[in-house]
Amino acid sequence: MSEFNNYQSKNKIFERDWSAYYNAVVARPPRDTLLEALARFDTENLNKDGTPMQQPQFAVDLGCGEGRDTVELLRRGWRVLAIDGETEAIERLLKRPDINRQLLETRILFFEEVVLPESVDLVNASFSLPFCRPESFPILWQKILSSLRSGGRFCGQLFGERDSWAIYTSMNHHTRQQVETLLQPFEIEMLKEEDHPGKTAIGEEKHWHLFQIVARKK
Repeated sequence: MSEFNNYQSKNKIFERDWSAYYNAVVARPPRDTLLEALARFDTENLNKDGTPMQQPQFAVDLGCGEGRDTVELLRRGWRVLAIDGETEAIERLLKRPDINRQLLETRILFFEEVVLPESVDLVNASFSLPFCRPESFPILWQKILSSLRSGGRFCGQLFGERDSWAIYTSMNHHTRQQVETLLQPFEIEMLKEEDHPGKTAIGEEKHWHLFQIVARKK
């Protein structure tokens, strides 16, 4: 076996038809983890009479895709920095008729290149962090932690070790204990583990093992 073929046999690289994925999720609602995080912010930001405070807030949508979560944040008046490594994702987001461009900034960056601003209220990463290369994930996670203000939130998903895609060495997967260790700097508000057969957005059979997370930085 050649050195290249030997490398390929040991290193399975995940490949995705992102255009097909974007087409499949068009018009889908925002993720439940984002809605849970926003509900908790809403509860915190009430005046004594129960009316909402008019308080500008800033979110990073990390791996924003075609924008299903970004649009919800903009609709609620949040400033959003939307980041994705796929040019097509950002192009699709900017073509959406339901975005407020005055509140939106976009960047096309891979996880390894990401530089996050300081004092962020929310980092949303819906089904995106598992696509960070394992060797780069610890640095990315530290960037997320450092960017969040005290009281800021992370919401998103991590994949478990029993997930079908754990065979791909280009992706990262975690045990529950590892996830709990990552979340030690946070107050855990949601940590829901799912472990079941299912399908992907484009209809592929898949075993899902994932952690749905909402957490508030201490």
